[in-house]
Amino acid sequence: MMDAKEKKKRRYNRLEEQIRVLLQKSDDIIARMATVIAILHHKMDGFFWTGFYFVRGRKLVVGPYQGPVACQELEYGKGVCWASVLQKKTVVVENVHEFPGHIACDARSKSEIVVPLNDRNGNIFAVLDVDSSRYGNFDEIDAAGLEKIVGMLLP
Repeated sequence: MMDAKEKKKRRYNRLEEQIRVLLQKSDDIIARMATVIAILHHKMDGFFWTGFYFVRGRKLVVGPYQGPVACQELEYGKGVCWASVLQKKTVVVENVHEFPGHIACDARSKSEIVVPLNDRNGNIFAVLDVDSSRYGNFDEIDAAGLEKIVGMLLP
């Protein structure tokens, strides 16, 4: 019998193939982001809020997303999204209430993963942000799967 981690890996592999085919239909980054968000939000367990924030100077501005209403802008240096940008890496938080400076756009959020999206020059121009209403919903399998998927976004 397959354990939960193996099942999650296989789901990411299937989604990666589905997304690869769908992304061939458009070179527009917003359309591609919206497609990825829709698939992830509806096909992954526990994805309560799924979306992108664009780096705009000293602000993060919401982009395509699915879930409850989002914070439109995130203040510089605060929260998990900015931690990902400033550390230039994926950040997984098991309990957002224990994360210093966490920005609570929705009180139902319990855990979070943020994956940076780099342009062709290696500069972060957006982040994929996924919140869960469950504690500890994200792990290294989510990090690896989402990093692969985000890596397919640029046309």
